[in-house]
Amino acid sequence: MFETSSLTISKSAYQNNLDFIRKQCNDGVRFCSVVKGNAYGHGLVPFVRMAYDQGVDYFAVYSSAEAYEIKSALPKADVIIMGMTDEPSMEWAINNEVEIFVFDFEKLELAIKMAHQINKKVNIHIEVETGMNRTGFLIQDLPHVFSIIKENIDFNELIGFTTHYAGAESLVNDFRVREQINLFAKAQDMLHQSGLKPKYIHSACSAAMMNYPETIGNLVRIGIMQYGFWPNEETLIRFNGNSRENDQTLKRLLSWKSKVMTLKPIKKGDYVGYNTSFQAYADMTLAVIPVGYAYGYSRSLSNSGKVLIHGEEAPICGIVNMNALCVDVSHIPNVKKTDEVVLIGNQDKKTISVASFGEMSDQLNYELLTRLPYDIPRTIID
Repeated sequence: MFETSSLTISKSAYQNNLDFIRKQCNDGVRFCSVVKGNAYGHGLVPFVRMAYDQGVDYFAVYSSAEAYEIKSALPKADVIIMGMTDEPSMEWAINNEVEIFVFDFEKLELAIKMAHQINKKVNIHIEVETGMNRTGFLIQDLPHVFSIIKENIDFNELIGFTTHYAGAESLVNDFRVREQINLFAKAQDMLHQSGLKPKYIHSACSAAMMNYPETIGNLVRIGIMQYGFWPNEETLIRFNGNSRENDQTLKRLLSWKSKVMTLKPIKKGDYVGYNTSFQAYADMTLAVIPVGYAYGYSRSLSNSGKVLIHGEEAPICGIVNMNALCVDVSHIPNVKKTDEVVLIGNQDKKTISVASFGEMSDQLNYELLTRLPYDIPRTIID
């Protein structure tokens, strides 16, 4: 209600990105929206409600807490938990028909045990370790996994068979990724020989969908591209040879805005803020913006970041504080208190992009977006 900044999420930009993603897939391929990390900073519940209204009804999260939020907002949506489900959350997941990734024997045994106790099937996706070396059953363990599943067939539903690629966005990882693709193909052969038939075979994330389309299967799990970002510039170049600046294929959903809190005249030679990192080179007028690193605006943007005011770039002067930053508006006429400040997004003909933050702060798009605090209000716009 009284927040110092706000985020808007564009529905039309999302529809544009959905249309593009679906064109990359064959008919009958189901789209699963990856919304872990607070929907990549876009706000979990506002985002999934918007997506659901646009025909998306399958969501992947990392935690049971995220799944609970979605199911509370959209009881009919299908949800996969790709990460942790301990005993209390396992019982909740089974009761609410939430799907879970199973990637070790302890989790498989817990899922089966809880299903027996509740007398209800657990919906599982078997994850195979093919080279990411994070989670997943080793290929030599799959016969035993399949045996457990078949022995408890009345208490589990095999929804998916999956793996995750390590670096599909970059050619430098090509050998490793192709080895993973080959190993997953071998795992699928073993699955077929076992007689088990999951509903989905899936391994394609955003980068794999674009760079290794043979991985698409009958389901794709798409995160960063639905929000309007390429996994990296190399993926964009491999797709159409264009530089990031000329790309109009995907559209960013998110804009971040604040207001001028106060104006501060300073004299030539004065220092600004903490320490002595910025000294005024002339008489200047600063605008103080009530956003700092506590609100997700990186401290590494001190003396390097920019905002937009009246359609002009205003550079940050001094260190980004916990709750505020100062920008030079000496060159911008008639700036006053409460004027709009664009931290990310467009104003007139200028743009401050998330990518520009990455260039100035060494943050990945993913990192900057997911660090945006939960309590900044998110509003859906057309």
